Amino acid sequence: MPKSKRDKKISLTRVDKKPGLETKAALVEKVRGAVDDYARLFVFQVENMRNNKLKTVRESWSHSKFFIGKNRVLSKALGGTEAEEYAAGLAMLAKCLRNECGLLATNQARAEVEEYFGGLQEADFARTGGIATETVVLDKGPLPEFSHSMEPQLRQLGLPVSLVRGVPTLLSDHTVCTAGATLTSEQARMLKLLGHQQAAFRLRLVAAWDKEGGRFAMLGDGREGSAGLEDDISDME
Repeated sequence: MPKSKRDKKISLTRVDKKPGLETKAALVEKVRGAVDDYARLFVFQVENMRNNKLKTVRESWSHSKFFIGKNRVLSKALGGTEAEEYAAGLAMLAKCLRNECGLLATNQARAEVEEYFGGLQEADFARTGGIATETVVLDKGPLPEFSHSMEPQLRQLGLPVSLVRGVPTLLSDHTVCTAGATLTSEQARMLKLLGHQQAAFRLRLVAAWDKEGGRFAMLGDGREGSAGLEDDISDME
């Protein structure tokens, strides 16, 4: 009688390694290696992350290293307390790892870094959950920029339209979005169809650390939206 394919012995004693531990350990080592190899570190916060735009920045700064990962892992690499810090002053830098952020390790002068990132801003289309920067209102009447085949999609996005002589036509004035409001998926898609860019990719510098003397400094952009951060830093000084 042929052996059943279901007749397999399964070992219940095998224990796989916790996934991700090796990756986290590797990131910690890379960050510490950068501390050894580069003159200074910067914490930056990301606004409206776009992988393709970040890739361009990385290529422009190929002489430096960027690290983006879990804040807890990056903090561990630097050392969250004075007793644990990998080098003098890094515990204060670790305190700045909040929200969507990353680390830049570089030998470039601080003034050069601040000048580059201070002018780095690229417009892009807002995504679902983003905040509208301006109110967009469409007036009643024809929408000649859209073909007749777009009429069902426009209705699906909430526009009161119908075909008039083959042209999608608004039956009444319609507010696509209101400044300061959170965008729905339909609103974000409609703004993209209209060509309205209401988002900007930015990397805001939060803090800097210089290996020479372990000098730490909060930077201008980092003070925006960092309630309580300066108090945490003051407690460590």
